[in-house]
Amino acid sequence: MLPTAPELFPDLPKSDGNQGPLAKELGAHRVLLPNRSQMELRASDLDSLLPEGHRARLVWSYVERQSLSAFYAAIQVREGTRGRAAISPEIMLALWLYATLEGIGSARRLSRLTEAHDAYRWLCGGVQVNHHSLSDFRVEHGEALNELLSVSVASLLAAGVVKFKRVAQDGIRVRASAGAGSFRRKEKLERYLDEARSHVARLKKELDADPCIELRRSLAAKARAVREREARLQQAMDRLPELEAIKERQGKKPETARASMTDAEATVMKMADGGFRPAYNPQFATDADSLVIVGVDVVTAGSDAAQMAPMVEQMEARYSQVPESWLVDGGYTSHDQIERVQEKTVVYGPVPKPKDDTVDPHQPKPGDSDAVAAWRERMGTDEAKAIYKLRAATAECANAQARNRGLQLLPVRGLPKVKCVVLLFALAHNLLRMASLAPELLGIGTSTSAITGIGA
Repeated sequence: MLPTAPELFPDLPKSDGNQGPLAKELGAHRVLLPNRSQMELRASDLDSLLPEGHRARLVWSYVERQSLSAFYAAIQVREGTRGRAAISPEIMLALWLYATLEGIGSARRLSRLTEAHDAYRWLCGGVQVNHHSLSDFRVEHGEALNELLSVSVASLLAAGVVKFKRVAQDGIRVRASAGAGSFRRKEKLERYLDEARSHVARLKKELDADPCIELRRSLAAKARAVREREARLQQAMDRLPELEAIKERQGKKPETARASMTDAEATVMKMADGGFRPAYNPQFATDADSLVIVGVDVVTAGSDAAQMAPMVEQMEARYSQVPESWLVDGGYTSHDQIERVQEKTVVYGPVPKPKDDTVDPHQPKPGDSDAVAAWRERMGTDEAKAIYKLRAATAECANAQARNRGLQLLPVRGLPKVKCVVLLFALAHNLLRMASLAPELLGIGTSTSAITGIGA
């Protein structure tokens, strides 16, 4: 018997013998399978990544038309001097505005998106941005952001978009970046502060005595962390007198006041769900005709009772004029606030119902000032009731937009930093209102295709 010849391709899979006559005639199927490890080089420019009318282009169009001299003033690197070139404020501001519109508040996440997402890559234009730079920019330009809000609203006033006829004010309590368990009373704060100071002194002695470089680096890092803890504890101690005074006004014992060791300016407030949590109380003043946010403030009080007059005064300082009517809910209509603004604007807010149902709440009471009496009588008219209905559609809309864009939990600590974050929300909100109401201010057309995907 002759020996069997070796197979030409022994590694090929054997047929199971069940193929039909057509398959036997044509052979195995030939298909193309994905090869995801194949390296590719593609020639493309960043500008081709985004279509015309994309929201990122809108943000850049807004930013490049603003005067950013206040942002540039903080940059120390100049032509002819040593030092690494700084990232332009246009890029940083555009990134944060676009991220705010997309509901992104984390600097680390934003930094990752600048490498992976076409819109953020387009805004960066090839400039590398890290999360440290993003974090610092967001909280270091409070005055510049505040001025930018004034200038942008002033441009809308000049264009006739913002009428300043009626403005509605409302607060939106936002969870602070502090745990409920971080609040301590005076005795414990004093003890922790003494311990922190002793720890700092001990680490300083060890640093001075030990010549080992590696150990000195480790000790220096520990000392820095302890100093930061000492600073936070000192801030909590400094705020205690304010909290004790609030307790005393409430008829409670001042010694029960507690301050947070994490964020001393956070205050325990009653939230919308009925629970009590550490929070801040941002205040928005919104134009009723255009839904443009014209005023921003952040307070550490859980009550709105004393916030109307400061916001009215802010309007006067920002724009040298005050709206004709001021729409607020019942939390703002304290008598002293109505009296403070009586010569500047007309207040429309609900009159509290008396305990006695037979008493007309809109009739002046003995002891009412002229401003309070006029407010009571005014709110009894049908005209005032119709005007007041605009409040919810204005203030609640601005608050809902902020919530939808991520104003649920503050990513920063401390009142100045929180105000920077809230200002970014206001600027992002107004940017979309400007695109909708006055697109010519952004250099875009008024057709539907020109503002695709820009709806507020």
